Amino acid sequence: MYMVIRKYTKVRSVADAARRTKSGIGQILKGSRGFRSYYVLDGGNGVGLAVMIFEDRESANAANAKVLEFVQANLHDLHLGNPEIIAGDVLVSMQSDQ
Repeated sequence: MYMVIRKYTKVRSVADAARRTKSGIGQILKGSRGFRSYYVLDGGNGVGLAVMIFEDRESANAANAKVLEFVQANLHDLHLGNPEIIAGDVLVSMQSDQ
């Protein structure tokens, strides 16, 4: 698995960004090869994190380009700025037994 984390530090409304990305980015990701999961976290004080998990790096990179286009075209009014991006292979993955 391959994970991409984007950290935005000056988001006007993380809740609004999350609501708007659910449909737009959600559709992009659901149609992307190798997509596993997507999460948006509110870190407080204008910090928002987006986490995407894919089967491999190639799938993540292909989807990433489409996601960036969506963000630039549809979320510019939220003043997201340039995110800090961390990406890499998942080394440990654990699930609940429940």
